[in-house]
Amino acid sequence: MRATGATCPETGMGTMSRYSAFAIAREAFRDHTGWRRAWGNPEPKRRYDVVIVGAGGHGLATAYYLGKNHGVRNVAIIEKGWLGGGNTGRNTTIIRSNYLQDPSAAIYEKARSLYEGLSQDLNYNVMFSPRGVIMLAQTEHEVRGYKRTAQANALQGVKTEFIGPERVKELCPIIELKGPRYPVLGGLWQARGGTARHDAVAWGYARKCSEMGMDVIQQCEVTGVRSKDGRVVGVSTTKGEIDCDKLGIVVAGHSGVLAEMAGFRLPIESVALQALVSEPIKPCMDVVVMANTVHGYMSQSDKGEMVIGGGTDGFNNYTQRGSFHHIEETVRALVETFPMISRLKMLRQWGGIVDMTGDRSPILSKTPLEGCFINCGWGTGGFKAIPGSGWGMAELMATGASPLTQAFGLERFREGRFIDESVAAGVAH
Repeated sequence: MRATGATCPETGMGTMSRYSAFAIAREAFRDHTGWRRAWGNPEPKRRYDVVIVGAGGHGLATAYYLGKNHGVRNVAIIEKGWLGGGNTGRNTTIIRSNYLQDPSAAIYEKARSLYEGLSQDLNYNVMFSPRGVIMLAQTEHEVRGYKRTAQANALQGVKTEFIGPERVKELCPIIELKGPRYPVLGGLWQARGGTARHDAVAWGYARKCSEMGMDVIQQCEVTGVRSKDGRVVGVSTTKGEIDCDKLGIVVAGHSGVLAEMAGFRLPIESVALQALVSEPIKPCMDVVVMANTVHGYMSQSDKGEMVIGGGTDGFNNYTQRGSFHHIEETVRALVETFPMISRLKMLRQWGGIVDMTGDRSPILSKTPLEGCFINCGWGTGGFKAIPGSGWGMAELMATGASPLTQAFGLERFREGRFIDESVAAGVAH
């Protein structure tokens, strides 16, 4: 990823200029020799105001909004692997905000609305596609549940509607309404939901963070969290000691490992979530369909691949591999709903490590270690929340409180203030 501009003598990196049709034309006339790195590759400094652990979507978004909204720019985002190589690059890119509980709807709707203008904000095409999302109702229980959610969304200012099977068929002609096990009785339709390009989201945020003078440091694993008198003072890494005033832990499935380093425990379990894509075919599906009862969901990518996923493994693990039994279960279920996919070949499969809370809602919170903040527990719904999560987490770290994160504190588990999203988030995304 490269952009045009002059070279900064301190970082050896190009200062950013805007991507535009004019920039492309200009570079075409000089054999594209003027493109600079889109983000730097610096060695860590000895000290930062803020260190964010985890250069995935949530960590990069947190850093970006710290700089943009709060003027905090002496920031390092450190990543043990490569930028966006964790769950950000291992998901099925669904974006929606049709959640039942008010705090959930607020943060997911904030994210969805930010996604709509994210390409313009970042000057980087994240390929946001508001193609619409249907959550199928295939039992009478689901019909009642989704009608209730539609009413709750209306009160929350989130535009959704419950639609009948004829409208479902109109939106997705390849669907089979009268499946052998579960007929399609309707669905919860969010017309302004959709998908985006997962890599581009991470790359766009990284480019803007680097432009603001932040350091994105890859291949740098945290080996310890240092504290003094109950307050964080820095981290130990494979690239040396780094001091900081504030620490943000945003590492998805490895949150429990980092929390243990910081001296506290989290009420989460880490499990693998699997997905696959088919060989590419001609366009046949321009919406996202989620079928919780048969346990699967599907959309079609810009390259023509059918993007297919299901639920999480039934046991705790840290694997990033797929497994035959889970793929077989998911594909069998979706073949009932979309018979045409029975003739497709699988192109590739993968797994991502997700961290699940008991109420299937995230944790965005201060921690028992002063100056240390945690963002985790997104389970199967992390990608859709990236901009809203980053916005709220940045506000929490900069000011000590945020309306978006207030309900998602660690103390809710001790106080019994659960945000139950098991239906909306615990199964099939």
